[in-house]
Amino acid sequence: MGRGRVQLKKIENKINRQVTFSKRRGGLVKKAHEISVLCEAEVALIVFSNRGKLFEYSTDSCMEKILERYERYSYAERQLASNDSESQGNWTFEFAKLKAKIELLQRNHRHYLGQDLDSLNMKELQSLEQQLDTALKHIRSRKNQLMHESISELQKKEKAMQEQNNLLAKKIKEREKTVAQQLQWQQQNQHVPDPSNFLLSPPLPSLNMGGTYHGEMAAEARRNDLNLTLEPIYSCHLGCFAT
Repeated sequence: MGRGRVQLKKIENKINRQVTFSKRRGGLVKKAHEISVLCEAEVALIVFSNRGKLFEYSTDSCMEKILERYERYSYAERQLASNDSESQGNWTFEFAKLKAKIELLQRNHRHYLGQDLDSLNMKELQSLEQQLDTALKHIRSRKNQLMHESISELQKKEKAMQEQNNLLAKKIKEREKTVAQQLQWQQQNQHVPDPSNFLLSPPLPSLNMGGTYHGEMAAEARRNDLNLTLEPIYSCHLGCFAT
């Protein structure tokens, strides 16, 4: 015999209710995936358990984009259906929309921190891992960029300081050279006599060319004359003795 229709009612046994919930939730997610693949439809599935635990499924486009599309569509439909009479309802809808966004952001934040991961399936965990890897690559790239910029800045400062040191060393050498030249000039000036000493020195003794020199010349002339006078006499005497 064929299986009869099961009457839908609340399952009183907690264990059986939890098992049924897990099975039906898996089947529902499977059907949502099938319709998204077969019909190229964007599907977003949100399920809260009786304990308030969230279970969701979305197609390749993220859940946020589907919810925003749904909200725009719903808001446009409601604007067409009612004008001013539903202003309070619009505020309520806006509040619900913002609240849903906050809850979604908080949940994603907990997932990024590694919390509340029990509700994620394999595909969602892989997507989360990929997002974290991409974020880590961006962080490392930015860190390396800052490190290179810091190193380049330090190298520029080092080059400027080196040039400044070279300039100071050049000035010191020029100063030392100038001081050495001044000392050498001072030492040379100490060994050179003062020209004023020549002006103040006593006069040298001078020769009396007119008196003494002429007297000596006259005496020498007289001696020569005497020699000329005595030479014939001396010759004569020698001749006489010879005969």
